[in-house]
Order: sequence, then C-alpha cells, then structure tokens
Amino acid sequence: MSSPQQQEQKGPTAVSAPAAQAPQDAPAAPAKSKRKVLIVAAIIALVAIGAGGRMWYRSHNFVETENAYVAGHVHPVSARISGVVTKVLIDDNQVVRAGDVIAELDPFDQGVKVEQIQAQIASAEQQVLQADAQIMQVKAQASSATAQVAQSQAQLLRARQDADRFGQLYNDQMKAVSKAELDAAVAGRASAVADLAARKDNAAAARAQIAAAESARDVLKAQVSVLRVQLKDAQQQLAYNHILAPVGGRIGKRSIEVGQRVQPGQQLTAIVQDNVWLTANFKETQLAEMHPGQEVKVTIDAMPGKELIGTVESFAPASGAQFALLPADNATGNFTKIVQRVPVKIVFKPEDIKALNGRLVPGMSAIAEVAIHQDENKSERKVAAAPATVQ
Repeated sequence: MSSPQQQEQKGPTAVSAPAAQAPQDAPAAPAKSKRKVLIVAAIIALVAIGAGGRMWYRSHNFVETENAYVAGHVHPVSARISGVVTKVLIDDNQVVRAGDVIAELDPFDQGVKVEQIQAQIASAEQQVLQADAQIMQVKAQASSATAQVAQSQAQLLRARQDADRFGQLYNDQMKAVSKAELDAAVAGRASAVADLAARKDNAAAARAQIAAAESARDVLKAQVSVLRVQLKDAQQQLAYNHILAPVGGRIGKRSIEVGQRVQPGQQLTAIVQDNVWLTANFKETQLAEMHPGQEVKVTIDAMPGKELIGTVESFAPASGAQFALLPADNATGNFTKIVQRVPVKIVFKPEDIKALNGRLVPGMSAIAEVAIHQDENKSERKVAAAPATVQ
C-alpha cells in the first residue's frame, strides 16, 4: 500500500496533465477562424468578379432603358352637330366595332329642315312644269306668227302684182283702169308691206318669248339642283344624329349622358385600338449599334415575370426635346451638355398582343432590352416581314 505522501504526489501530477495539453490545442482556434475569413473573402471576391464581368458583358452586348411606355391609337369621338342626347348605347370599357352606334341625338330639328327643303323642291318642280307648258304655248304662238308672216308675204306679193298691173293699165297712152283703182292697188301694196313688217316683229317677239321662257325654266331647274344639294346636306345632318364609332376598339374616357346638350367638336368618348406598340426612349449614346429588325426583350411593369419579344421597327426623326412645346435653347454662355433621348418604336406580333386579352394598354411603363450583336441578315428579314404582321 502506498503512503499518504505518495498519494499526494500522484494527485498534482494527474491534475497537471490536461493543463499541459491546453497550450498545444490553443493555436487551432485562430487557424480555423482565419480560414473562414479567407473563404468569405474569396467568395466576396468571386461574386465581385462575377458581377463586374456580368456588367462588362452586358455593357458591351446589351442596351437597356426603363424610359419606355406602351403606346397605341386613341381615337377621340365627337359630335358633328349640336343637339340633345336621347340615347347612350355604350358603357365604360365596352368593345365596339367600326360603324356601331355610340349615341343618338334628338332628330326633330334636322327632320323639320329636311321636310321643308323637300316641300321647296316639290314647289320648284311644279314651277318647272309650268314653265315647260308656257314654253310650249309660246312656241305655238311663234309658229302661228311665222305662218302669219308667210301669209303676209303672199298678200304682199299679190298687192305688188296688182299695183304693177294697174300701173301698166293706167298711163299717158292708156287709161284702161281708173286712177282710183290704181291708187287703191298702190295703197294695198303699202299696207301689205306694213303688215308683213308687223307680222315679222310679232314672230321675232314670239321667238324672244321662247328664249325668255326657256331661261326662266333653266333658272327654276338650277334652283331645284340647289335645293337637292341642300336636301343632301340636311339629310346628312340628320344622319349625324347617330354618333358612330370610327374604328373598332374599346371605349374609354366616356363623358356622355342622356339629356346632355353637345356641341360640334365636343369630345364624348375615346376608342382605343388593340394594336399597341412600345415607345422606348434610348440615350443617343446607345443607338450606335441599334438598327431596325433587332429583337427586343420587353418587361411590362404591370405584368412582372412575363417577358414579351418585340422588334425594333423605326427610329424617331428627332430627339424628344425637339418635339417639346418649348425646346431647350443651348446657344447660351453657360452650356451644359445633356445626353438626349431618341424615341424608338418597338412592335409586337399581333398574336402576342391578342394572347394578353387586352391587358396591354397604352400608358403602361416597361423596360426594353436590346442585344446589339444580333444577326443583321435575320434582322433585315424581320424588317421585310414587319408590315405583314404589324397593322
């Protein structure tokens, strides 16, 4: 058996063994934390390199803009005449076709005008018939006057013959007839001459009356023609009481109600057509390698996660600033160069627009991205086919 002293000596020795191992394990913890830091730094460096590489790649191969908006044809519908609305046949956001009746106005005023002009036309046509009858009457009188002229000419011929005959029978050598008979024959000849002149004047007056009657009839016919034109205008004005849809599309901005009095040119509603496109305002520094026919990836803000494929159709003839109401004047001493933006028209396939069921509407914001290094031959083929697919 061991003595108490030996046990005391063993105790400290047993306790000091783990203490002697601790200094050997202490450097392992800093080494592990150092490795973690290096791993995190390496990951950050790789992520930074990847992000930088992606930014470099995209800057050399893609151009993008958030300044893009959906555009479309918005047709204002207005009244062409003044009147009171009696019927409204549309509702908000309703689909209409070209020629559909949108609203009706009270047709009473235009209807009365049409009837009035029709009555004037009937009266003028009756006057034309009377003028035709008068012309026939005057022509008959002229014919009678012409016949009387012929009769007077025959009587004059006979009177001249009688006067000549009596003149031969009554002279210094021979007194076969009396002086009274000779004087009567001479007087009859003079009377026949005067009568012929009068009959000719009557015939000329009759012919003048024919010309006057025909002129009066032509004036009446011209009045009928004018009235017919006025009737067409009045009938057209009457037809304007039906306000029609000029194109097919959907109703928007409706501001017409029954009982409302409208004036010519007053906008009553608007029709938005389905064929929309995208107007993307790219910076002028992004246009160097863009050309018609390139594919465009379009993301609509209202439809996140849904990507549309469009095609560059054309470029605006001037920057957006040139079309502003008050274009900026850069001819100043304190000049600051500002990158301008040029509108680019991007079109979609009709079937893609149709598949969205009217959710793609003018005014929506979008993001447009163009891969500038595309096959130019492919782009040219798309440009050639674009008019057949885009209305």
